[in-house]
Amino acid sequence: MNRVVTRFAPSPTGLLHIGGARTALFNWLLARSSSGRFLLRIEDTDRVRSTDAATESITSGLAWLGLNWDGSVISQFSRRRRHAAAARTLLECGAAYRCFSSAADIEMARQASGSRNKGWVFESPWRDNKHAKLPDRPYAVRLRMPRQGRATVEDVVHGSVGWQYRSIGDFIILRSDGTPTYNFAVVIDDHDMGVTHVIRGDDHLANAAKQKVVYEACGWRSPTFAHVPLIHGADGRKLSKRHGAEGIEDFRRRGYPPEAIRNYLVRLGWSHGDEEFMDTRRLLTIFSMKGFRKSPARLDKKKLAFLSGRHLAVSDDRYLLEELQKYTQRYDNQALDRVPPCKLLEALNVLKRRSRTLGDIVDNIGFLENRNSVALDEKSTGVLATTPPELTAQVEQELSDSTWSRDQLEEALNSTAQKLDIGFASVARFLRAALVGKMNSPGVYDVMLLIGKQTTLARLSAARRSMPSD
Repeated sequence: MNRVVTRFAPSPTGLLHIGGARTALFNWLLARSSSGRFLLRIEDTDRVRSTDAATESITSGLAWLGLNWDGSVISQFSRRRRHAAAARTLLECGAAYRCFSSAADIEMARQASGSRNKGWVFESPWRDNKHAKLPDRPYAVRLRMPRQGRATVEDVVHGSVGWQYRSIGDFIILRSDGTPTYNFAVVIDDHDMGVTHVIRGDDHLANAAKQKVVYEACGWRSPTFAHVPLIHGADGRKLSKRHGAEGIEDFRRRGYPPEAIRNYLVRLGWSHGDEEFMDTRRLLTIFSMKGFRKSPARLDKKKLAFLSGRHLAVSDDRYLLEELQKYTQRYDNQALDRVPPCKLLEALNVLKRRSRTLGDIVDNIGFLENRNSVALDEKSTGVLATTPPELTAQVEQELSDSTWSRDQLEEALNSTAQKLDIGFASVARFLRAALVGKMNSPGVYDVMLLIGKQTTLARLSAARRSMPSD
């Protein structure tokens, strides 16, 4: 059996979006799960729209996602001489012909046919030209399509799909300026790169028909095709900018860890039974093209957040600290600079279980700073304003005598609640306000153990001073 070779071939005309990342992931998984090769080709033949910034976005996004490619990045534009040579070979064997019809000639033919149908096919008068002398003017090279029969694509997802040759027509493979068309260049490149499997969105299914004909004209075996339904928004429509973040950079900026993005993306159009939470090691064990689904997947950001939280919860703390440092450095966030790494590492086991993203962790580490008071949000200000003085005094007294173990802290706070005949929730609410400055925080015992006795008592004293007196 031939070694599996897959590729990701984006156009560098925009940022790496979530659909492109999913395509790359599928191809990467197939290659890596079968000890094959995963290649990266930048289809930059559109010199007007292609940019270095877009190429950087693609390579940076793939690297962040952990989708490493084999060998160097291949530029399609750099292979233009190879594309032209392949077109000449087809000319020489009669599989293609020179067409001297201009754009104006084609438009005139359309008007003469009276057709306004987008499916109208131009029939070039140069297909069967018998003249020995050809015009001395620019020409395009068209593939000579069979007059009868169908171009049939055997697709892993959609099964056998066919198009009448006549409905495709003699399409251009080399423009009059010498540049190749997309469907021609892709075939030459995939063949030369040894690509055995092509996984991509089903918006390319019609392109596969033209590419199949090019393979046949060249006498080459076509790869295995798998055209996966596109990603839709929650409203069931094709994913677009109106649905919000669709660029990988948007998800990276929000602090989703790459392993969570990989887990989520693979579930958009692929499944393995009812499994939802899968780390990459598991995916590499179970991935196969049999898991592709025919129905479009819907982008569900709540599901992404859920999976992200589960991945954070099982992350190694030291690895997570490194990811947090890289995250804050990339987005120039100074939060980690104010917390000693050893203190943050100690707190991660608590913080990660309450977070969905790296951003959540960063937003919740302020209480770890070595300060004797905290900034209060609106809810915390309201809590302190309505806290009875006797609660403040009792908490301070009980905690002052504590030996600062979890058992001792629980005993102290339960004692406070019992002596004042109030619910424990009231005690915890006061402590969150005084020690953290907001209601959304780790448990009060975790907070006190992390910041220590001295800082806890200092913050309680500062909170008492800020409370209104009768």
